[in-house]
Amino acid sequence: MSDRYNIDSHKLIYHPQRVSQWLAADNQWSGLKTTYPIYVEITPIGSCNHRCTFCSVDYIGYKTISQDEAVLKRTITQMAEKGVKSIMFAGEGEPTLYKPLKNVLNHCKEVGIDSSLTTNFVQLDDETIESIVDACSWVKVSINGGTAESYAQIHQTTSRHFDQALQNLEKAIIMRQKRKSSCTFGAQLLLLPENRETIIPLAKKLKAIGVDYLVIKPYTQSLYGISRQYENLKYDDMMYLQEELDAIKSDAFNIIFRERTMNKLHEEKQPYDKCYSTPNFWAYVMANGDVYGCGAYLENDKFNYGNINNDSFEAIWEGSKRQEAVRYMRDELDISQCRKNCRMDEVNRYLWDLKHPSPHVNFI
Repeated sequence: MSDRYNIDSHKLIYHPQRVSQWLAADNQWSGLKTTYPIYVEITPIGSCNHRCTFCSVDYIGYKTISQDEAVLKRTITQMAEKGVKSIMFAGEGEPTLYKPLKNVLNHCKEVGIDSSLTTNFVQLDDETIESIVDACSWVKVSINGGTAESYAQIHQTTSRHFDQALQNLEKAIIMRQKRKSSCTFGAQLLLLPENRETIIPLAKKLKAIGVDYLVIKPYTQSLYGISRQYENLKYDDMMYLQEELDAIKSDAFNIIFRERTMNKLHEEKQPYDKCYSTPNFWAYVMANGDVYGCGAYLENDKFNYGNINNDSFEAIWEGSKRQEAVRYMRDELDISQCRKNCRMDEVNRYLWDLKHPSPHVNFI
C-alpha cells in the first residue's frame, strides 16, 4: 500500500496558487511580504509530562508557560483571514495538557482552519477526546516503544502511560465511529536501537484497536539539543523491519516505513543550496507567543519575527524582522549547518527544482 498521506514526501503541489505567488515574488520582499504560510505549528503549552530520550527541544527546558486563550483565538482568526490553511498543535510541550485545548480546536473549525495534534495522548478526559474527534483532521500519537517497559525507558515515564495511550486511542476510535467523524488516527514511532525489537508487536496492537496508520521514522539530531546519544545513528541494519511490517498492513491499516528519509541520512549535503520554505510557507509559534520561521532554530533571534501577545499576526508577518529574515535566508544562511531531514526538506527539494528546472521541461 502506498503512503496515501504523503508523510514521507510533501503536499505543496496541492497549493499551486501560493507557490505561484512565491515564484512571482522572485525572492524580493515586495512580493514575499504578503506571501503567508499555508501551515503553522503552534505550541499551546511548554510543559510536558514525559522526558523522551530523543527530545529535540530539551534545550528549551519544558517551561511552565502557556498561551493566553483569547490571544491565541484572535491570532488564529487572523491567520485564517490571511490564508493559513492548517495548524498542528505540538511543539515544546504536550498539547493535551493545555486546559483550553478543546475551545481552541473548536475555534479553528469555526474559522475554517484544519487542525491536527501530535501528542503522547496520555492525560485526557472524555470531553477533550470528544472535542478532538469532532474538530481535528488528524491526530498522531507518539508511541516510541512497543512494550510498556521499552516505552517507559524511552519516554522516561511510568510504564502505566503505555496502556493509557493505547486505551485513549481505542476510546477515540470508538467515539469517532459513533459520532461519524472523519478524523484520522495514526501513531508514530521514532526508530531506535532500544525499540527495534518491539515494533512488530506494537503494529499488531495498533491494528487490532483500529488505528489508521503507523509511521516508523528516523532520528535526526536537533541543532541545539542537549541529548546527543543518537547523534550518528544510521539505519542500514534495521531496514529488514520493512518487510516484516509489510506483512501486517491491510486496506484499513497502513504502515509508512520512512525508508526514503532514512536513506537521506547518507547524503553528504542537501541537493539544494537555499531554504525556500523559510520564511514563506510555514511558521512556528512558541508557548510564549514568539513567532519563528523555522522550528529548528527556536530561540535564535534571526528566525524570530515578533510575538502574538504584542502584535497582530499581519504586523508580525509583514514586519521588519521578517523582512530582514528574507534577506538573511537569501544572502547569508549556510544550509549545510541546518538539521538533516528537517520538516521542510521535501518541500525545499520541490521548490529548488521549480527554480532550477532541468532542460526540456516544456516537453511534458
